[in-house]
Amino acid sequence: MAQGLEARRLQVNGIVQGVGFRPFVYQLAARYGLKGEVANTSAGVSIQIEGPAENLIAFEKDLAAKSPPLAHIVEIQSHPHPLQNYADFRITSSRGQAAMATLISPDVAVCDDCLKEMFDPADRRYRYPFINCTNCGPRYTIIDDIPYDRPKTSMRHFTMCPLCQAEYDDPLNRRFHAQPNACPACGPQVSLWGSHRQPTRTADAIPAAADLIRQGKILAVKGLGGYHLAVDALNVKAVARLRQRKLREEKPFAVMSPDLAAIQRYAIVEAAEGSLLRSIQRPIVLLEKASSYHLAEEVAPRNRYVGAMLPYTPLHHLLLRAGFTALVMTSGNRSEEPIAIANDDAFERLADIADAFLIHDRDIYLRSDDSVVRHAAGATRFLRRSRGYVPVPVFLRQALPPILACGAELKNTVCLTKGSQAFISQHIGDLENLATYEFFQKTIDHMRNILAVRPEIIACDLHPDYLSTRWADEQRDIPKVRVQHHHAHIVSCMAEHRLEGSVIGLSCDGTGYGPDGTVWGGEALIASASGFERAAHLSGVPMPGSAAAIREPWRMAVSYLHDALGGNLGGLDLPFMRETGPDKVRLIQEMIVKRINSPLTSSLGRLFDGVAAIAGLRSRVSFEGQAAMELEMAARNETESFYDYFLEGDGPWRMPPAPIVRAVATDVGKGCQISLISARFHNTLIRLFSDLCDRIRAAHGLKQVVLSGGVFQNSRLLTGLARALEGRGFEVFSHRLVPTNDGGIALGQAVIAAKSIEHGT
Repeated sequence: MAQGLEARRLQVNGIVQGVGFRPFVYQLAARYGLKGEVANTSAGVSIQIEGPAENLIAFEKDLAAKSPPLAHIVEIQSHPHPLQNYADFRITSSRGQAAMATLISPDVAVCDDCLKEMFDPADRRYRYPFINCTNCGPRYTIIDDIPYDRPKTSMRHFTMCPLCQAEYDDPLNRRFHAQPNACPACGPQVSLWGSHRQPTRTADAIPAAADLIRQGKILAVKGLGGYHLAVDALNVKAVARLRQRKLREEKPFAVMSPDLAAIQRYAIVEAAEGSLLRSIQRPIVLLEKASSYHLAEEVAPRNRYVGAMLPYTPLHHLLLRAGFTALVMTSGNRSEEPIAIANDDAFERLADIADAFLIHDRDIYLRSDDSVVRHAAGATRFLRRSRGYVPVPVFLRQALPPILACGAELKNTVCLTKGSQAFISQHIGDLENLATYEFFQKTIDHMRNILAVRPEIIACDLHPDYLSTRWADEQRDIPKVRVQHHHAHIVSCMAEHRLEGSVIGLSCDGTGYGPDGTVWGGEALIASASGFERAAHLSGVPMPGSAAAIREPWRMAVSYLHDALGGNLGGLDLPFMRETGPDKVRLIQEMIVKRINSPLTSSLGRLFDGVAAIAGLRSRVSFEGQAAMELEMAARNETESFYDYFLEGDGPWRMPPAPIVRAVATDVGKGCQISLISARFHNTLIRLFSDLCDRIRAAHGLKQVVLSGGVFQNSRLLTGLARALEGRGFEVFSHRLVPTNDGGIALGQAVIAAKSIEHGT
């Protein structure tokens, strides 16, 4: 060994290809006067490095601590290596099947360096709406196939000019191997069109589009993962017109503001929420409305919260800089359809919604809705995991065989496993129409291509009528594993936290098919990846009208009251009964008694609906979970009081809702404030489930509790129950990497399917 010199061989695994990692290594080696080479390999990035020992130590430290913003390092392996006496440090060609093993980076927000150039009049990319570099911009949504290089992306239609090509080839340049690299001379262009596909004659499309928005027009804007429909969020008439045309009755719209200061004019932004808003993923963040809230009420009607985000594409920045406090930026679709991504499709589907179209000629290959998060119970919680986060995998405890998990019916995502990595797709949506079903199929095909995985097992929900289950059944010559819905919820959270063995799983949501043919949703399971036992559940009550009871919570109110009062509702005078009328109430009772289209449900989500209706909050809903959401938001009272409850049986225990429902009805009759009723209801659930976990621990010796299911989107319930359980000595686990709702269920399906095949069941 040369005097004072050492050599190391480093293997870096994770998302380290296509994110500027090799030029970062090149520059880091130059800083410390080290020699060697760096190359992409099938496992990640391989580095041969040699030089003074103290410099090698500093190099390795900075390698992990100062990696590029889009890199995600999972592991760095470092081993001594014989000196090769390199003359310099160089970037070498990829080795083996490196390109085929690349983990693709998500689409992320335009970086500060690019923004500085875009707003510099002396820069050649001044006001260019497609500026990007290795550290920012589109990735996942423009990839057609692997390997990830320009000919496999929608940038293949644009040949780089000499200046852009020189940047692309220079390892010291911020745009080294940035596949979407372009400039006004050689890249995509933006244009403004009328709703009848007529181009607008204008020198600069973006200021002209901003003028239309100021006039109260609805603008369809082509973004990163699809089209948005945009209006001025302060223009009451424009927002109302957008609701009417989009057929979106009450579901909140998201808004986009130019900077954090603008958001703070209408919403309360805590430090953690500010960090989320400014993150490179740029999600929609749910924020409590401030007392100074001044956006149009129709943006988020009857809601304490507003979903806000910051601009994430150069085009958004240019549009927002035209003087807007906030623009509504809602998905470019009709209600329940996938967002439009192709220009022709947008013109066809959005022509009677949008007054004008701000489009461009860079194709989007895969739609990706905006991600939605909130900060609750001390952590970031996903309501929708999509743009900015997909396709970053969840890293599992152990390698699984290649499995495709098809997810649930609502908020569908799919999951594909590759070794110890689980890739959950972007948000697909509710599989209730042909357009979404086709998007589901396309997403599966796309993921199989870019991950180079051919599944050996398909996992699906137990429900025979889900479109995802039917698709699975149609796939020939491949083993299928059917997974119970609530079991999948619990195991998805266990997979996130790399838990093994059995846990107490509280799986609470609106709907899930039980093995007994009833509708589950208020379950306490003793669960592991290998199986589950139903330890306790809410006592079942009928769902009169089945799916109609979800759209009309007053039906569930009648069912719970019928159960609680032995069918005698004559003495009640509740707001929903006056609104609905005695004849309809009697008809629902007849359905219950005769069991006409009234399946039994143990769902906690349905109990929330019923209590919301009894309390006079919401008899009908225009979107899923609306009644439960409004009941949570009503709970402003800080009382510690609660309603009576009890547990029946000795395993599985039953939790009858009757005493809670009677107490709620009594409070309503007394004229109690809804804020007090809701607070007491939440307190009761926290005590009930805490007591239940105590009983299960005493019987089975388990102290780890996993919380999963859409009901735990309720921040008050999640925070209060976690705190209560921890106070009783339990370890509590909840979702942080995938949604607690059905958007995370595919992960659990995949892990359960692997264990099922392993055990030959």
